[in-house]
Amino acid sequence: MRLLGRLSSINVRKVAWTCDEIGLDFIREDWGGALRSTRDPQFLALNPNGLVPVIEDENGVLWGSNPICRYLANKAGRTDLLPADPAGRARVDQWMEWQAIELNNSWSYAFSGLVRENPEYQDPDKIAQSLAAWDGMMELLDSHLAENGPYVCGEDFTLADIAIGLSVHRWRMTPHPMPDLGTVLDYYERLCDRAAFMDYGPNGGP
Repeated sequence: MRLLGRLSSINVRKVAWTCDEIGLDFIREDWGGALRSTRDPQFLALNPNGLVPVIEDENGVLWGSNPICRYLANKAGRTDLLPADPAGRARVDQWMEWQAIELNNSWSYAFSGLVRENPEYQDPDKIAQSLAAWDGMMELLDSHLAENGPYVCGEDFTLADIAIGLSVHRWRMTPHPMPDLGTVLDYYERLCDRAAFMDYGPNGGP
């Protein structure tokens, strides 16, 4: 399988971590950022949105980190990562979508300004607003884990933890005064017991 995308992308890391969890070998190609433009016609032929990640295997081409992760778990028959029963699967899906929409949108500006040091994201008021929104999402997660943990969907590690765990890592690595959220930090330490998370989280950069 080919995985197209740079590892500085949290969405590419989601796919790479999923591959490691299911024991799937892949060849990764650097695309995006300052590496190789995703506006290249060769890339756009695979994903007209010009976004990473993209995979290509014997079944063809697929883009979008959450659909790719679900596809790979299904292909490997990993019902521990993505339950077969509709209710269990829906719970994993809802938290994956929460990460992709509500959570990602909260931290995008602050992370781009403080960690990526992008000159277009240096408005102090907007950074403060983004950090406040991000901390609010983490407080929500902290309360949820305290009531429903130890993992996002209960007793078992699932794809939802792959998506959310990487965002928690970014939250911890972004310089700002963090609220005291002990349950989230315990959850983070729990994830650190997984070798694949260490590869694509703590040892893989912000």
